[in-house]
Amino acid sequence: MGICEKQITHIRKIVINQDNGPENHSRRTQFMYRILEFAHKFQLTIQLAYYPPYHSKSNPIERAFGWLEQHWSGSLLDSVDTVLQFASTLTFKQKNPVVTLVDKVYHTGVKLTEVAMAEVEQQIQRLPNLKKWFVEIFSSSA
Repeated sequence: MGICEKQITHIRKIVINQDNGPENHSRRTQFMYRILEFAHKFQLTIQLAYYPPYHSKSNPIERAFGWLEQHWSGSLLDSVDTVLQFASTLTFKQKNPVVTLVDKVYHTGVKLTEVAMAEVEQQIQRLPNLKKWFVEIFSSSA
């Protein structure tokens, strides 16, 4: 168990507010499979709440990107190290972010079969009338 895993053992539920972009929308088969896998691995209930299109001003991550853009103040981001340095030295409300480079390659175009996605759908719950916008995932022991 890594240090991050040890730090979150008391957490049972995570709410993720996110845009409905092409890489993480609720009908993206690999994304939904991986988030379900994560919920089971860490025994979490995960709620995915999606912002509707054109609501970026309501999305806190969009505001964080604005602060980050001001922080790097037009500097040339010409290397991974430069980007990591700027991101890790950002301060907001006297706090610095935890910045980690993810260098795992995620192949594009990989999809679950309809049968496999049907299995995923059996393990998640979509809010009636907002099926695309709010998804809840229960781990088997959460």
